[in-house]
Amino acid sequence: MRHDHLITSKQLSRDDVEAVLDRAAEIDADPAAVADRHAGRLLGLLFFEPSTRTKMSFETAMKRLGGDVVDMGSVESSSVKKGETLADTVRVIEGYADALVLRHPRQGAATMASEFVDVPLLNAGDGAGHHPTQTLLDLYTIRQNAGLEDLTIGIMGDLKYGRTVHSLAYALANFDAHQHFISPESLQLPREVVFDLHQQGGGGQIREHDSLSEVLPSLDVLYVTRIQRERFPDESEYQKVAGEYRIDTETLETASDDLTVMHPLPRVDEIAPEIDDTDYAAYFEQAHNGVPVRMAILDLLLEGGENDE
Repeated sequence: MRHDHLITSKQLSRDDVEAVLDRAAEIDADPAAVADRHAGRLLGLLFFEPSTRTKMSFETAMKRLGGDVVDMGSVESSSVKKGETLADTVRVIEGYADALVLRHPRQGAATMASEFVDVPLLNAGDGAGHHPTQTLLDLYTIRQNAGLEDLTIGIMGDLKYGRTVHSLAYALANFDAHQHFISPESLQLPREVVFDLHQQGGGGQIREHDSLSEVLPSLDVLYVTRIQRERFPDESEYQKVAGEYRIDTETLETASDDLTVMHPLPRVDEIAPEIDDTDYAAYFEQAHNGVPVRMAILDLLLEGGENDE
């Protein structure tokens, strides 16, 4: 994977994806082999929105590679509170670190920030835009459980504001996956994403539905997302769809025995806890996969930087 920055999954070819997944599998099998590979290197964390899994797994990943992290901390305790621009913030912090991880509420923020820095910058979520490292750990989890060849996947919930969905859809087009998008009309996949997928050549594999029941028996993977209250510009719009598209064991009665249920987390009530102990559930495994996959991403990006020195 030869990229200065990782901003969107659209920039990744199938070969890029497979290189990351293969490296992640190697690290997963023998993490001790890379324990000191990036000793002395620092990863800068700039999180302008709350995060648990993404932030902690990046920190864990860097430390397990032998490096360490410097953390901007909360927005409230940083110079952002004084009015510092994002461009100035990233230019300052690149002087302290060998790579940067940015999460920001504004779509396009990572693209803009990447224009001001020379160290690798990884997009950890930009509003309703993209979340490419989540996509890579999702693909790793899919490959482990269902395989990526001849895959039929249902992606359900908030498809309009869900950045994990947008990134995953673009990446799956590289594998000619059959993608079924299940949502209320008000939360359908943005038309520009559908257009891009058709342009990518994956349009023939895309179907949109307002009900899970009609496609559930054919699915290898069901990827569930929460309705994201914080993304809605209007509270009344959120209330109209809150609580829809919830699954429990009764919902899955017609599912294949081999179905894999995934979720980027956090969940609210869209997956009933009773599913946690079934063979369907892969979402906690999915969260744990964030560490080897982000180790692989950092390893490849920092390795590229070393080769350029």
